[in-house]
Parts: sequence; C-alpha cells; structure tokens
Amino acid sequence: MLTRSLAFCSAGKMVGSSALPNVFMGSSASLGRGNGTRVNALFKGGTKQLKKAAQQPKKAASKAASPLKKAVPKSSVGTKRIGKRSGGGSGSGDALWLPNTERPSWLDGSLPGDRGFDPLGLAKPTEYLQIDLDALDQNKAVNKAGQVLGGFAKSKANQISDTALQPYDEVFGLQRFRETELIHGRWAMLATLGVIVAEASTGVSWVDAGKVELDGARYLNFNLPFSISQLVWIEAILVGGAEIYRNRELDPEARIYPGGYFDPLNLASEDANRAFKLKEAELKHGRLAMVAFLGFGVQALTTGEGALGSLAKFASTFAPELVEDIEQAVGAA
Repeated sequence: MLTRSLAFCSAGKMVGSSALPNVFMGSSASLGRGNGTRVNALFKGGTKQLKKAAQQPKKAASKAASPLKKAVPKSSVGTKRIGKRSGGGSGSGDALWLPNTERPSWLDGSLPGDRGFDPLGLAKPTEYLQIDLDALDQNKAVNKAGQVLGGFAKSKANQISDTALQPYDEVFGLQRFRETELIHGRWAMLATLGVIVAEASTGVSWVDAGKVELDGARYLNFNLPFSISQLVWIEAILVGGAEIYRNRELDPEARIYPGGYFDPLNLASEDANRAFKLKEAELKHGRLAMVAFLGFGVQALTTGEGALGSLAKFASTFAPELVEDIEQAVGAA
C-alpha cells in the first residue's frame, strides 16, 4: 500500500517505487548545488568589501596630498562673446558698444567704427518671400491661392547702379547709413568748433547770432554788402552745388573719401592699417560732436543760453573761479 501510495504521475506516465531513489538523489544534488552557489556568492561579496575597506585609507591620503582645485565660475546665460577685436587697442575679445552683448550677424566688424550697435535692426539686409502665382483658371470650380515657396535674404554685397544721385540699390542699406553718419559727423564737428570759437571771440551766443546778422553781415570785422536773404541763397547754391557734385560719384568709397585736394597732408596713405585707424578716429570724433551739438540745442531750449553761457551756469555750482574766467574771456572779446 505504501509503495502504491508513493507512486505518482510524471509527464503523463506513471512512475513506480523503483524510481524513488533517483528522484530523491536528484533533488538533493540540485539542493547542494544551489547552496554551494549561494555560499560562493557570499564569499566573493565579502572579499570585495574587504578590498574596498582597505583602499579607502589610501584614497583619503592621496586626496589630502593633492592641491585643492579652484571652482570655475559658470558664465551666465546670454553673455556670449563672439568674434575677434578688429579695431585694435587694449583688451581682448570683440570691440562692442556694450560688454557681454552679441554682435548682429549683418555687422561683421569690417567697417571702421563698427561696434555692433543696431538695436532696431535698421541695417539688416532686406528679406524677400518667393510666392507662387494664383491658379486663375476659369474652367475650374476652385482656384487655389499661391503658396509661399520659400524666403531668401538679399546679398550684402554693394549693388551699385549707373544712376547718378542714387547709386545704391537700397536707400536704407548699410552703406547708405554709413555715408550719412559720416557726413553728419563732419558737419557736427564743424558746427561744434564754430559755436565755441564764435562765442569766445565775439561774445555773442550762437542762439542770438541770427539776430545780430539782421543789422548787417560781418565777417572778420569786415562789413559784408549782403543781406541775410542773399547770404541764405549764396549758401544754398554753394553747399547744394557741392553736394550735387559729390552725389554724382558712383564709387561708394570715393563718395565719402575723395582724397586729392581734400587730403593735402596725404593722411590717407597707402598703409591700409593706418588709413583704417584714421577713418575710425574720424567716426569717433564725429559721433562725439553730434552728441555735443545735441547738448547745445537742449541747453538753448531749457536755459536760453549758448554753449559758454550754459557752461558758466553749470560750473557755478562747483567752480566759481571757472565762471569768472569765462566771463572775463567773453568780456575781453
């Protein structure tokens, strides 16, 4: 009965009592192998932990012997500096109008005085869209509108036409802006110097200069036989004729740097680096003069005084001696 009760079915076949020893031997062997594997794994884990514990004092000693490294500060977001300094001078990096700013792609620093200042994007090349034509077929029930095929930006190369007085292909292009900035800077330098010299030599404010000329035009203490209206016409003809003659030139470089009689000292020599520095210096002085004459105008509107009169009022708050010197210079004139 015991032998029959211990009989069981394996894989659909009945196994008798004669197979029981083999079953018990196989199970004990598999159990032994499992226990041996576990013991071996525990032994290996223990040896690894012992090795790590032995290496920790060595690592601590090496860290103590090595010098400390200084932390490198991370640059803040949006303060990327690109390009190279092209204008010369002290310092390194790109010469920009404001530190830690990025130069626009259309201002590459090749022009004199280029500091990457164009917040409104006035000199940005004109971009165009290429659009397909509408399908105007009267035989179709539905006519689809033209789609945008793509966009492209106009080349930054100077496109010079043969039309006098308007040689640029873009009226509001980068070259045109550079020409107008240079011309305005030259006029501002002449005007600023003329205001200071005229006020210091005659004692008449530049604000009241027109009123004085109504009584009679004078130049270098000589009476001129011209009225104000005649002088205005003479100035318009002379200056306007010179501008028309200059605008007939089609070469962009010759329009603003004619040379010849306008460079008697040969300052714009054949040395490219020297000529570049002189052009940059002229632009810097012109920009400063434009800001100065803007200050003259604001002072005249607020105080009613000229350049030296406004300077005297400003200096009276901290330097009374300077005011006396200015008044003596104006009175002596």
